[in-house]
Amino acid sequence: MNTNEYITALENFINKMYLIIDTLDPAISESMEDLCHILKIGKIDFIACDNEAAEHIGLFKSRCFYDSGESCDGDYITRRLITPDDKIAIYKVMLRDGSDEWNELDRQRIEIFISLLSTFNARGRLMKTAKHMAFHDSDLNMYNLKQFMKCVRKQCKEEHIDEYAAIYFNLKKFSIVNQQIGRENGTRVMKQFISIIDAHLEGEDEVICHIGGDNFIVLLKQDKLQPILKLLSGTGISIDENMTERIFISATAGVYIIPDMDSFVLPTDIMDRVSMAYHIAKSLGNQDVVYFDDTLLARSKRNNDITASFPKALEDNEFLVYYQPKISLKGKNIAGAEALSRWYHNGMIIPPAEYIPVLEQGRDICKLDFYVLDTVCRDIRRWLDTGRKVVRISVNLSRRHLSDMDLLQRIVDIVDKHNVPHEYIEIELTETTTDVEFKDLKRTISGLQKTGIATSVDDFGIGYSSLNLIKELPWNVLKLDKSLLPVNSTDNSDQKVVMFKYLIAMAQEMGLECIAEGVETKEQVQLLTENRCSLAQGFYFDKPLPVEEFENRLIDNYTYEI
Repeated sequence: MNTNEYITALENFINKMYLIIDTLDPAISESMEDLCHILKIGKIDFIACDNEAAEHIGLFKSRCFYDSGESCDGDYITRRLITPDDKIAIYKVMLRDGSDEWNELDRQRIEIFISLLSTFNARGRLMKTAKHMAFHDSDLNMYNLKQFMKCVRKQCKEEHIDEYAAIYFNLKKFSIVNQQIGRENGTRVMKQFISIIDAHLEGEDEVICHIGGDNFIVLLKQDKLQPILKLLSGTGISIDENMTERIFISATAGVYIIPDMDSFVLPTDIMDRVSMAYHIAKSLGNQDVVYFDDTLLARSKRNNDITASFPKALEDNEFLVYYQPKISLKGKNIAGAEALSRWYHNGMIIPPAEYIPVLEQGRDICKLDFYVLDTVCRDIRRWLDTGRKVVRISVNLSRRHLSDMDLLQRIVDIVDKHNVPHEYIEIELTETTTDVEFKDLKRTISGLQKTGIATSVDDFGIGYSSLNLIKELPWNVLKLDKSLLPVNSTDNSDQKVVMFKYLIAMAQEMGLECIAEGVETKEQVQLLTENRCSLAQGFYFDKPLPVEEFENRLIDNYTYEI
């Protein structure tokens, strides 16, 4: 054997193997053939077993690394290895028919060759595993966001992306599904639902990927969009393998129909836009599917401007507190008020509907709530110091506060900082949607009750109200949402009239003060009076008033016409 030829062939083989993951790649066949020819190798077989038990019973996978095509009935070398992950690897190297027997040097070189093959095999497996982990989600063993972006980049590069659409969706209330049927069954249901969607997709270029939790993203041809959206609107999925019971699964989705290539689109643009559409659908609450368009883009820019401007606006006291009177239907005078914020920015008033939903997406809303509470306490202190009439003022707190373990202390600290008697403050909190929120709410309401600060359940009836909300918590006030208020009282059999009547009666029996908001007509006022609802709030009496106007109402002891 020519040593120089052997060294050259070995170096060539090593160089090729470093560049290639798979030892069976055609690109290395020539270099392997040269080396095997020099080492008089006719065939190399490889056997892999998952463990020693599998080896013992003959459960294995085999592959051929090299075959010269010549019979190999003579000498052979076998090497058995245990890999770092405890798998069994067996290499069988056979002498080429008609060749001289291997001498000791030949065998040493073949051992080196086998070691190299083993090393490169392990490297290849590791790289494949790393690639799988990089582009797959470990929880559901399906593609992840990186795979989605990879597919998008490919279609952008090939200029076919305008044939596609993207859907970002979230399975509705899936945490409740897990609570109802157990996490294991919940995962099975989720996988079945995703597999139904996946069955509609074709080839490697249409893909559904797991983003995390119960969130997914899909890249698909535009002609598949409507069938997939129909599935997302609601599909019955079997809970168990016996298909004895089904559960209804639906989703909230954002959709981006990718435009033609005349308007150049980056892969990151696609992700940003479909995410934007999804988050708006999620925030709306009453719209399951939102399509991205230029209006959403302008809205996103507006939201970003609000978020960026908020800290300085708060620092500069741009937020004003308006007071909407609460009217005693018996005395026809102001019995309280709700504090509401207005943003005076760049010479104009920005309505709450524009900035409140944006601030509620993060913790900024909590800063605004505390700002309003502080302003209210400052106003009350001023009224007390000047000998004016003072009524109880309610301040709304967002649900975002409930995760704050120190919320109760923060409220009390602000009130006490201004030396305001606690009976002049009322905290309004809305219904909760989860067990965790309910426990946090109970802790807060109970704590406020002990300090003498009143609490009211705001917008009762706007969601899926539970009687536990008022049975388990020590509220002072039940504030009925305007959606419960009947338009008229001409039809006494109307369900809304009956429900409204008994809600008021129930609240009174439980010792709760009852107030109806959104009162707009004289007929509604009469209905409230007939059913002995003590307080009302709405445009029929007054819109939210600047502090000066509200103070004048109090000074004049203003009487409303009912």
